[in-house]
Amino acid sequence: MSILSYFIPAICSGALAIVFTLLAMRLAARFNILDRPDAQRKFHDKPIPLLGGLAIFAAFFLTLFFFRAELIVGVLTCRHWLWFFAGACFLMVGGFFDDKYDLKPSRQIIWPILAIACVIAGQIGIGKITNPLGGFLYIGAGASAIFTVIWLLAMMYTTKLLDGLDGLVAGISGIGGLVIFLFTIFPKYFQPDIALAAIIFAAACFGFLIFNWHPARIFLGEGGSLLLGYILGVLAIISGGKIAIALLVLGLPLLDFAWTILRRTIAGKNPFRAADRAHLHYRLLGLGIGQRKTVLIFYGFSLLFGLSALFLQSRGKLLAIGLLFLIMVGLIVAFAFLEKKS
Repeated sequence: MSILSYFIPAICSGALAIVFTLLAMRLAARFNILDRPDAQRKFHDKPIPLLGGLAIFAAFFLTLFFFRAELIVGVLTCRHWLWFFAGACFLMVGGFFDDKYDLKPSRQIIWPILAIACVIAGQIGIGKITNPLGGFLYIGAGASAIFTVIWLLAMMYTTKLLDGLDGLVAGISGIGGLVIFLFTIFPKYFQPDIALAAIIFAAACFGFLIFNWHPARIFLGEGGSLLLGYILGVLAIISGGKIAIALLVLGLPLLDFAWTILRRTIAGKNPFRAADRAHLHYRLLGLGIGQRKTVLIFYGFSLLFGLSALFLQSRGKLLAIGLLFLIMVGLIVAFAFLEKKS
């Protein structure tokens, strides 16, 4: 496929995302699946429809179906894509019930686990990782399944916890899809099937973002926030274990996720049950920067470090991830100092 041939699927996906978002808004209103302000963590002026993730889900997989012939030109078969689709279906079903009935965390996690089980059943897993000293480190089947579970859970819960500001998760996920697309059309790493799926995903995110940009007219919902991390995580795996790319795109959110677990655990709280406004995006918002500028700051980090992965070798990517870690530590120290001072 030429580069221009990717534009038609992207336009198709983006257009479908717009249409399905409008339909999802009506569906959410019909079933009274709305996010209501609570003056604590939700500051929108009126109830906002959820189920936005359903629009991205429908646009992404329907476009993949339209162009299915181009998706099996590499090592992936229909079986891989069908199991990938099945996992996403579980997230959509679980997300619908959670948005409607506000499920307990112990029941919420069932759906991501089922989605990961589908991925493993489809024989999609992390079989090797790049050795910074050269070559690859190959992983056995058992260890591969464990790494895949940890990786996808981390990705899904990162986007879930990140979904606190209008347009934040959809935009960063779209950037992630775009970076994977650019990486997989390079002659050295050429994977036309993965490139097609990635650009379709990015276009679906950006089509939805039209309605999710501040002030948002619709939210992703539980299923949607998990879905975007799931798709990004799987794309990173099937593109040949390009985990470093996803780590650089979602670097700050992933580190914030890790810090949240550590912080809540030290405080004696359930890290997956306690909710607070101590996430990095809320901290930046608290400085008076505003929602749009805060979101654009995250976009900037994702785009800068994500694009750097296109030009860096293994050691360079490792150094970039280390730099992100230092930035996160610096932000934690800075905000702790500001809190103590205030």
